[in-house]
Amino acid sequence: MLYEAETVRSAFSIFRLLTQDGKAGREHYHIYLADDAVRGLLDEFVRSVDCDLITVGQELILIPTTGDSPFHVSNEYMRKTYLKTGATNADLYLLYFASLVLFGEFYNSYLSKEPTRDFLPMNEWVQAVQERINALKEHNPEDLKEAAAEFSYNWPMLIEKWEQMDDLKEQAKRQSGNTISRLSFLDTVRRFLEDQKLIMDIGNFEMELTEKAKTIVQRYFMDLEYNRGILHFLYQMEMKREEEHMNAGHIEN
Repeated sequence: MLYEAETVRSAFSIFRLLTQDGKAGREHYHIYLADDAVRGLLDEFVRSVDCDLITVGQELILIPTTGDSPFHVSNEYMRKTYLKTGATNADLYLLYFASLVLFGEFYNSYLSKEPTRDFLPMNEWVQAVQERINALKEHNPEDLKEAAAEFSYNWPMLIEKWEQMDDLKEQAKRQSGNTISRLSFLDTVRRFLEDQKLIMDIGNFEMELTEKAKTIVQRYFMDLEYNRGILHFLYQMEMKREEEHMNAGHIEN
């Protein structure tokens, strides 16, 4: 398809802004919606760098869809920017895991299409991560190893890392200031999610989801093509218990 020179200039101008800032504002949003040719060409530019374009409010936002995208947040960047010196893959696994759990708390374990709560306190987030860790530990160790290979997610390493951050065992060490508790680790995850404009700190150690986060969760996190069954694996023990409870109730009746 041939495009007019002005269409190419307009689409590329928006694309350049997206690659610089990750978003484009109201003026470009309206051009994107109103001009089919600009929209079609811009969508081609975006797909060429393994990204999608989503609209949030009156903004266009660039979303990397694969690890090969030049706009994907690299593990090395995460280590340097958010994690302590000498951070390992276990720290990264736990950061991403804690992020998944946070979204799950807002979406009733991903069973709802709309958020089922308005905000999440930090202490409830810690408890929710612990519940998911406990659920992982219910799996047979061999099954857990197989799942690690299937999902490219080292579940045993993640469990070990979280349990090393035992707040109760750290009480005696805290005066030295050389310890990392579960709460302080999740505060690091919170900073990352805030920087990505996925959550907003509303005070009193409470967070709410942004419109960007809601759009991304609905479009990607609940889609098996993107989550690869990870969410089902994380919550299947809970679902199994609920099913058994319901079946027991039917038998009693």
